[in-house]
Amino acid sequence: MRVAVLGASGFIGRHLTAALRARGDRVVEASLRDPEAAARASSGCDAVVNLAGAPVAARWTASAKRAMWSSRVDVPRAFLRALEPLDARPATYISASAIGYYGTSWDATFVEESLPGGDFLANLCVAWEAEADTAAALGMRVTKVRTGLVLGRDGGVLVRLVPLFRAGLGGPVASGRQWYSWIALEDLIGIYAHALDGTAGVLNATAPDPVTNREFTRALGGALHRPTPFPVPAFAVAALLGAGASIVTEGQRVLPARTLATGYVFRHPQLGAALEATFKAAAPA
Repeated sequence: MRVAVLGASGFIGRHLTAALRARGDRVVEASLRDPEAAARASSGCDAVVNLAGAPVAARWTASAKRAMWSSRVDVPRAFLRALEPLDARPATYISASAIGYYGTSWDATFVEESLPGGDFLANLCVAWEAEADTAAALGMRVTKVRTGLVLGRDGGVLVRLVPLFRAGLGGPVASGRQWYSWIALEDLIGIYAHALDGTAGVLNATAPDPVTNREFTRALGGALHRPTPFPVPAFAVAALLGAGASIVTEGQRVLPARTLATGYVFRHPQLGAALEATFKAAAPA
């Protein structure tokens, strides 16, 4: 299979391109900084995977919000419009999305069929996915991968947390009761491969065992053999991330119901084992 990966230089992109090449696929790396050039590069490919987008885990200033929206809504629209007149269009379009689609909740459980929330991130995800759906009008099979907190040794949620925990400064955030719907990097890459191999529609890229922030903190401290005595107050997170603090101080309990129903088998369904595998992969040989 010949696959164009947009955003190939990012955390997920680097690992996805390596995994695809390892299984024998041919990968075309392209950037959405130039949507028309990316469309030309994608011509003749069997599939496109769009991972591009400005960071969400940042302070949500007005300019940051505009960048998030433009990179996930306006730029993909320009890419698909540039792809439309080309003869050798890919047959499949796979778009990243996020579990922020569901909004936040202390007690609800969300699956792929659940309705969206109403906050900024939920609205962004709705618009992001709506642009992806327009690829269907070009005759492309569309898959949307709603991703949770990714556990990886060189990116994702652990990059900021591990140095603090290794220094003995880790602790629960805010109340610690908020849900963290996480996924091991290996499983996220596996779900993208599952989508490439023929699965359409929405797939939740979260492990089947979501935990609370307090449970996540305890498991991470245990994996690193460090105490976790220092709680992080909500106001400190708000000072760092502004309105974006809700993705850390609140949360959502998301299950991969359809992902499992379509036949995907998780390599790391439990948090403790996933953390152990992550740190083992990071250790020098």
